[in-house]
Amino acid sequence: MRVFLVCVSICIISLLQSCNSSELIENWKNPDIDVFQAEKVLVLAMTSDVKNRKLFEKRLVDLLKDKGVNAVGSDAFFNPEFTSRPRTEEELGDLERAMLSEGFDAILVSKVLGAEDKVTLVQSYRNWDKSVNGFEDDYYAHQGIYVEDEEMQKYTVYHAESALYCICPTKEREIIWKGSIDVTEPDNDRKAIKDYISMLVWALEEQELLIIGPVDY
Repeated sequence: MRVFLVCVSICIISLLQSCNSSELIENWKNPDIDVFQAEKVLVLAMTSDVKNRKLFEKRLVDLLKDKGVNAVGSDAFFNPEFTSRPRTEEELGDLERAMLSEGFDAILVSKVLGAEDKVTLVQSYRNWDKSVNGFEDDYYAHQGIYVEDEEMQKYTVYHAESALYCICPTKEREIIWKGSIDVTEPDNDRKAIKDYISMLVWALEEQELLIIGPVDY
């Protein structure tokens, strides 16, 4: 039965990645925490692009709420001037205490760490049977590499990261979970945001963080 469940999980991951521009690269969970359900979580997207930040936070908050999570976007808590300059550790400590007084006990932070351009060959014979049984098949399938006018496709991969922190009265901002997600540049920003959020929420749900399924009795 366990083997069956593992196979199902692998199939689900493969299906998600095949139709999704986002790929989960790293998925780390605090070994001291099995399940975490926040009373109130602040959703924060760190980016200078105000339009996409608002879109990201709204979509993530809406999806979390649909799954029973008390989530709030940063606009509902942060002063509009807060991100206008770098903040000191003392100021961040004051912010954390203000969050505690407002009932927050967790914060989910997402940010883009970097990007890199990649190039791939787009073969004109995509519909050719991909099964390769020997040298003849392999050479035949890839001989287009020798052709100078082979179509080249450029794309950008964005390296993003999301982290879930516990805002605990007796501890520093304890990290509960961290995930690194690569986003391949899609046709538009909205699709990138949608795909990233889908992957993020799926990862949290799989780890039983924020989104807790019904208990079987």
